Amino acid sequence: MTPQELARYLAGRCAGRVPCVVAIDGPSGAGKTTLAKALAARLPDAAVVHLDDLYPGWDGLDAAVPLLVEHVLAPLAGPAPIVVPAWDWTRDAPGPARPRPDLGPPRPAVVLVEGAGSGARACAPYLTALVWLEAPEPLRKERALARDGAAYAPHWDGWARQERRHAARERTRERADLVLDATPGPENPIVVRGGRSVASRG
Repeated sequence: MTPQELARYLAGRCAGRVPCVVAIDGPSGAGKTTLAKALAARLPDAAVVHLDDLYPGWDGLDAAVPLLVEHVLAPLAGPAPIVVPAWDWTRDAPGPARPRPDLGPPRPAVVLVEGAGSGARACAPYLTALVWLEAPEPLRKERALARDGAAYAPHWDGWARQERRHAARERTRERADLVLDATPGPENPIVVRGGRSVASRG
């Protein structure tokens, strides 16, 4: 399933829902940000929310979920402008809150929420679809460190432990509408369910 095919699938799921909220979850380095960018370019009137902007530090995966619900997902159902908390990763401290005019009002047709934890059970009532993206850990680590450099290296193991605990507790992969194997890269993912390929690469 290519990004174009996935965009068509999501457009069908989103029909009649404004905003349609799609979570792209999975471990670090799986390609969530890249996939969200590719989908946003293919879905009309789409906005992207990155959980990297909400995590309160390197130990903050679980803590980002209520922030996402309180400041993004729940407000999307109402009329007010959306302002999200932010984290200054350089200072390792809270940063100034950020207005998100791209989230309206008026609301965009599609909101793609990408990041580990975006598919948590607390988010589920607000989601139209949940996509899980995965790849082998050595490949993911290579991607993540190439992207974020030495600043991420000492935190990789701790963050990975948080991801594993969170995903196991929330059963995120099992609850996903689609599971994408991004081993060859998110430009052309394979859709799998339960480890069995159900759509070959084009």
